[in-house]
Amino acid sequence: MTRELNEEERAEFVFEVERLRQEHRDLDAAIDALLAVGAADQLQLQRLKKRKLLLRDRITTLEDAMTPDIIA
Repeated sequence: MTRELNEEERAEFVFEVERLRQEHRDLDAAIDALLAVGAADQLQLQRLKKRKLLLRDRITTLEDAMTPDIIA
């Protein structure tokens, strides 16, 4: 069983999730910009997309940790 987060831990998680979401949006914008100008280096695009996926996984992990387990 996982323990509940205290208020300080929860605040840190929320801050981290918001920071990661902003980085995710920034990567989205960078990918869109590269595609729009047609100067898209495939390797660079692949790396940016991989970083986006890693961020999404980390966000999901943190959000799961903030959600209390409900025993059905």
